[in-house]
Amino acid sequence: MTVSLGIDFGTSGARLVAIDTDCNVIWWGTSDLVAGQWRQVLFGLIQSVPIEIKSRVKRIAIDGTSSTVLLCNADGKLVGTPILYNDDLAKSVLEQLRSIVPARHLVLNATSSLAKLYWFASQPDLIVGGASTTKNRARYFLHQADWLAYHLHGKLGISDYHNALKLGYDVESLSYPSWLEQSPYRSLLPQVYKPGTPIGNVMPAVAQELGLAADCLVCAGTTDSIAAFLASGVQTPGAAVTSLGSTLAIKLLSQTRVDDVDYGIYSHRLDDLWLVGGASNTGGAVLKHFFSDLELVSLSQEIDPQSPSQLDYYPLLIPGERFPINDPDFLPRLAPRPDCQVDFLHGLLTGIAKIEARGYELLTELGATPLTAIYTAGGGAQNPTWTKIRQRYSPAPISISKRQEAAYGAALLAQRGN
Repeated sequence: MTVSLGIDFGTSGARLVAIDTDCNVIWWGTSDLVAGQWRQVLFGLIQSVPIEIKSRVKRIAIDGTSSTVLLCNADGKLVGTPILYNDDLAKSVLEQLRSIVPARHLVLNATSSLAKLYWFASQPDLIVGGASTTKNRARYFLHQADWLAYHLHGKLGISDYHNALKLGYDVESLSYPSWLEQSPYRSLLPQVYKPGTPIGNVMPAVAQELGLAADCLVCAGTTDSIAAFLASGVQTPGAAVTSLGSTLAIKLLSQTRVDDVDYGIYSHRLDDLWLVGGASNTGGAVLKHFFSDLELVSLSQEIDPQSPSQLDYYPLLIPGERFPINDPDFLPRLAPRPDCQVDFLHGLLTGIAKIEARGYELLTELGATPLTAIYTAGGGAQNPTWTKIRQRYSPAPISISKRQEAAYGAALLAQRGN
């Protein structure tokens, strides 16, 4: 029996899943994420795997949150502090980017990887690029998954085309576009590989420290959301996955690529197919702002999902929406608020369901493969009342994904690889 490991670095925690050759989970572990301790968490998770399993591990893949990025020097040491996926501090460089990047491009967003690179370069206390090997000079711009994998295989400047999409990498031609080749920071950009490509064996000293076999391969990784999609097992064009976590994200497997910045729609490459979709700012974070977990369960049981809500909500916590409306000034719509908590929750669940349905309608209208089925992942998938409400508005049947863990998807990626 050979074993593959998938390791997921999500928004608040990390998870490891070990699978055998039949894709059965034979071990899993979790860890909280502590700022500045990513490497320690990674090594701790691997060390927690029983030696009888760990000695059979042949491949490892890591997924990380898309657009969580960092700078490091020639020795792999951090230069400055990593920027998390949802941090929009790079809005100060968007005007500069507009003079470089083609109009309506995906990276013209304050949370994109490329915007964060230019923000790093604008900081007077950071030395970005250049030929010097000064210890505090940044030589590599990497994503979270890239840097973690480096600590296993020892090769800096390696990424995958899922993480690199929001860096400006052209996933159709599989190359950096000419306008990015001319960037003064081109030397910092990673080499980009197909997700799952074997990059190299675990370094001998690390293999000995962690108890891994000397011939264990580390593969190019992916993003957490795509790893979750892979975990679902969806392989047929027309099938889609809705992730109901803190935010609402949808991904439709399509034979055609669709990108439209006006609606916040973009496409990831998945072999010869496309993952078309977008992510809204609505979702579970809104629900948890108003209700505890226990209230969400008990109040949902009092809702009649076959009865339409009379409330017309667009549930957001603060102004700004990404998909299916891309407008940084878009206002929440949460009034009127009824006295009855059941009615209020019903209105919120219905509002989010309508946003999801509109998202899928847009994908089809813009040329994606017609939707045939929706599989649901994330915490919201466990709410049967919400599933029935979503089905009222959905253009396709909804079911729950049998596998939802991003770490499981990363393990599949490692196992199947190239």
